[in-house]
Amino acid sequence: MTDPTLTQRLTELITTKPIAPTDLEHAALLVLDAIANALAGRASEPGAILLRWAETAAPTDAARRAFLLGALTHILETDDLHRASVVHPGCVVIPAAWAVAAREGIRGHAMLRAVLWGFEAATRVGMAVGPSHYRLWHNTATCGPYGSAMATAALLHLDAPATVHALGNAGAQSAGLWQFLEAGTMTKHLHAGRAAEAGVLAADLARYGFTGPPTMLEGAKGWFAATCPDPDPEAITRDPDGPWQLLLTSVKPWPSCRHTHPAIDAAQELRRRVVAGTVEEVEVETYAAALDVCNRPLPQSDYEAKFSLHHCVAAALSRTVDFAAFTEPARAELAALRERVTVRIAEPYASAYPKAWGSAVTVTVRGGERLTVRRTHAKGDPEAPLTPIELIAKARMLMVHGGVNQPDRLIDTILALSDDEALPELP
Repeated sequence: MTDPTLTQRLTELITTKPIAPTDLEHAALLVLDAIANALAGRASEPGAILLRWAETAAPTDAARRAFLLGALTHILETDDLHRASVVHPGCVVIPAAWAVAAREGIRGHAMLRAVLWGFEAATRVGMAVGPSHYRLWHNTATCGPYGSAMATAALLHLDAPATVHALGNAGAQSAGLWQFLEAGTMTKHLHAGRAAEAGVLAADLARYGFTGPPTMLEGAKGWFAATCPDPDPEAITRDPDGPWQLLLTSVKPWPSCRHTHPAIDAAQELRRRVVAGTVEEVEVETYAAALDVCNRPLPQSDYEAKFSLHHCVAAALSRTVDFAAFTEPARAELAALRERVTVRIAEPYASAYPKAWGSAVTVTVRGGERLTVRRTHAKGDPEAPLTPIELIAKARMLMVHGGVNQPDRLIDTILALSDDEALPELP
C-alpha cells in the first residue's frame, strides 16, 4: 500500500466534511454576489467583446458557458477573494457549478454543495502554492481549475478515483501570468474564464474514464516543482475540522484590487476627519504583495487605476469609491492629490500577510498636523463582514449596472437555492 497523494487526501477531506444549513445559506449569498458581478460585467468594454464572441461562437456546451460566465464575473474587480490563498474563487467555481447544474437540471442544495466543495479545493491548493508563486502566477488562474473540477465532480457524482483524475487534469491546464498588468490588457478576465472551463472539461472527461495524474501537485514534474519555490504542501489538508473556506472568503465592497481595500477603508475614515483641500502629504503603509501588484502612481486607464494604491487612496480621501472613481475624468481630477501619495512596506502588515490584509494611511494637513488610521482587516473580510442587507444592496447595484430590469426578483430566486429551489434563468 502506498501513501495517498495530496490530491487523494484533498478529495477525502472535502467529500467527508459535514455541511450545515447555515453553510448552504452563506454559499447562496456568495452565488448571488458572483452572478451579480457577471451580469454587471456585461456593461463594460471587455464584456461587450465577450458577448460579441459568444454571439458568433454560440457556445452551447457547459464548459464554454462556464468560460463566458467566469470571464464576465471577473471584469469589474468586485468579485470575492479568499485572503490566505489569494484566490478569487467565486469567478471560477460558481460559473462552473452554475453551467453544469443548469445542464444537468440540478436544484439548489446540490448546486450549493458543489460550490462549497469547489471553494475548498481552489483555496486549499492556493494556500499550498506558497507566497512566491503569486509574484509571477495569478493564483485565481492556476489554482482555480481545481475548484471548478471539484464543483463539477460533485454535481456529476464522480467517485473518489474519478475525482482525483479530474483534479489531476485540471491542474495540468493551470496557467495565468501577471504580465498583462504591464500593458493594462484584458487578460485577467480570460484567466477566470479559462479556469472555470478547464475544471468542467476535466471532470466531464473523468466521467467517461479519462485519467489524470494523481500526483499533479507534489510529483517530480508536477505543479509545485514547476512553479512554486516555497510550497506548503501540508496546507492541502491542514485544519480539516475548521469552517468551510467559503465562510472565510471576503466580499469586496469597492470595485478595485482587493490589495487596495484596507487602505481605502482607512482613507474613507480620514476623509470624515479632514477638511477637503487641506491634505499636503499621504503615506500608505502596507505589505509586499500590495506593492508588487498595486504600486502604480500614474495609472493611464480605468483598469490601471483599480490596481493603483495611489489612485484608490486619493479617491477615498475625496469622493465615493464607485465605478466612476476610476474613469478618465476622475483620474484627471485626482492627479494632484495622487502625486502626494507615497506607499511603502511596513510592519505589522508585512508579516501578517496573507492571513491578514492590513494597511495604515497617514495624512499631513496644512499646518503640519498628522492623522493616522490603521486597518488590520478590510471591510468585507470575515472579521468585518458585509451584512446580508449590504451584500444584497451591492448585488442590486451590480444588476442595475448590468441592465437587469427586475433585480429583486432574481435576487430572491438565487437566495432561494438554500431552500433547494431550482436555478433561475439569467437575463
